[in-house]
Amino acid sequence: MATEFSSIPVIDISPLLAKVDDPKMVEDPGVLEVVRQLDKACTEAGFFYVKGHGVPESLLKEVKDVTRKFFELPYEEKAKIKMTPAAGYRGYERIGENITKGVPDMHEAIDCYREVTKGMYGDLGKVMEGSNQWPQNPPTFKVLMEEYISLCTDLARKIMRGIALALGGSPNEFEGQRAGDPFWVMRIIGYPGVSSVNGKHALQNDIGCGAHTDYGLLTLLNQDDDINALQVRNLSGEWISAPPVPGSIVCNIGDMLKIYSNGLYESTLHRVINNNSKYRVSVVYFYETNFDTVVEPLDTHKTRANGNRKFERPVYGEHLVSKVLTNFVLE
Repeated sequence: MATEFSSIPVIDISPLLAKVDDPKMVEDPGVLEVVRQLDKACTEAGFFYVKGHGVPESLLKEVKDVTRKFFELPYEEKAKIKMTPAAGYRGYERIGENITKGVPDMHEAIDCYREVTKGMYGDLGKVMEGSNQWPQNPPTFKVLMEEYISLCTDLARKIMRGIALALGGSPNEFEGQRAGDPFWVMRIIGYPGVSSVNGKHALQNDIGCGAHTDYGLLTLLNQDDDINALQVRNLSGEWISAPPVPGSIVCNIGDMLKIYSNGLYESTLHRVINNNSKYRVSVVYFYETNFDTVVEPLDTHKTRANGNRKFERPVYGEHLVSKVLTNFVLE
């Protein structure tokens, strides 16, 4: 039984990153301490902050700044990259078009996915075929986001090497057929402040994003430093605040990692409620398995010790497509 948590742990992962491609990383005391902390965080909370992650603080700030500038534009300008099924569900959606468990969310967003070319995954990937719709304005938007995606992909791969060790496996459990060719998703999100949503288009709830778990392996969240809106549910059903820790990235585990861990790690429910008067932005990167991977528990001494859990064996791409097809009410 996992210990109850009342706050989200902060982990300095720099010792792991320094040795992450060293064949002898499993013998390094600094690496082993990070692995111990990752295991504890994934077992007890499913959420943790990372510092010492190597992504420049200047870039963390720039991607949020350029996001805010985009969302400040008139709707007509933002609608130039409007999300459509024809674009593989990439692009901009206005407030209320994203739904969680049937309830409209109080946020606007740009959704991005790894490019899927025609026929790349056969029928499995047909819904997701397309390229990302990047805004022309602000002009630096595309180049900043693509640089950020590249760094997040590299960082997530390295954290997953630590998590593989935490699960009793080799560092490369999540390479190769599992996640050696990882799919990724990015949501660039704006949450209006409480005073800025009024008039005839106001929605009758204050939930920026309803309670949900994430679909894939590992989520990296870059949130505003001065607005406390993210909440995580603990085992007692209490909602625990995950306040910003400047310079850090918030990490949480997703549904696929719960299966790989044979239930040792929980993909934790979380939600966003922006009760602040300020507009809040967050840039959320989701590191996933290979698109066409069948996901089933790892076979390690730790996962075996957790008993014979009954998990479906989802194909990640099918899981994603089923969510995408029910997540939006597009006008």
